[in-house]
Amino acid sequence: MLDKLNMTIEEQTGRIDKAIVEEFADFSRSQIQQWLKDGFVTVNGEVVKSNYKVKAGDEIEIIRQAPVELKIEAEDIPLEIVYEDDDVVVVNKPQGMVVHPSAGHASGTMVNALLFHIKNLSSINDVVRPGIVHRIDKDTSGLLMVAKNDEAHESLSKQLKDKTVVRRYVALVHGEIPHEKGTVDAPIGRSKINRQSQAVIEGGKPAVTHFKVLEKFEDFTLIECQLETGRTHQIRVHMQYIKYPIAGDPLYGPRKTLPGTGQYLHAKSLGFVHPKTGEELYFEADLPENFQEILKTLNK
Repeated sequence: MLDKLNMTIEEQTGRIDKAIVEEFADFSRSQIQQWLKDGFVTVNGEVVKSNYKVKAGDEIEIIRQAPVELKIEAEDIPLEIVYEDDDVVVVNKPQGMVVHPSAGHASGTMVNALLFHIKNLSSINDVVRPGIVHRIDKDTSGLLMVAKNDEAHESLSKQLKDKTVVRRYVALVHGEIPHEKGTVDAPIGRSKINRQSQAVIEGGKPAVTHFKVLEKFEDFTLIECQLETGRTHQIRVHMQYIKYPIAGDPLYGPRKTLPGTGQYLHAKSLGFVHPKTGEELYFEADLPENFQEILKTLNK
């Protein structure tokens, strides 16, 4: 079975493999170079090599063998369902849980748990990511919306694209932020130094994070962040960029400065319009226990 991917070059410049890897963050540069070598990539209908320099208006198409589907099993894993009706589910994901299966995480994910607890999930994102409209990192806790049918999925995805979904996070960051609020408006793309991470780079995708200070401690600050866009690792990258990395972040911050595993980042608030009724829904989830305990320790 063949799988087809398309993209249009808007303002990007440089090699085609670099342009593709920035568009499709789930693929490695070596994968894309192999596709180019095998003739799976065309520009404006013509097969090109990996050193092709893209230009505005180029229509890129990738035709490849679809990846082998993972066999996803329903698993009886505890799941905190905050809200559920015939169309949507809101889940409070614990820290340490991967959202959906991948080559390195075939079981124990939120999707495995959803398949056990929920009868129907949308099929737009195939069998590996049923119902998944948006994601948060493994070591980020908090609220996620899940679609139970394709109509709901399309509506929720459009709200994300239109930037009408309310997403607020609480984060503990290193350093004492001197001002009370701020905005980071800096483009994000795959890091040129570490391909496993993201970074603020020229030519990256637009990314905007608003933040305000909730509480100040010695050497740390508790903040609330509101996302205007939803780039991979956005809050983590933006806070590192302005020199206030998130505490406990193993990829973007100093390691083992506080007890616990994973970053102190929690998706606390989620608001959206119900895809069928048009009702405005809003949910909040308390900080997880380990997060609350570290704040008590800092207060002392």
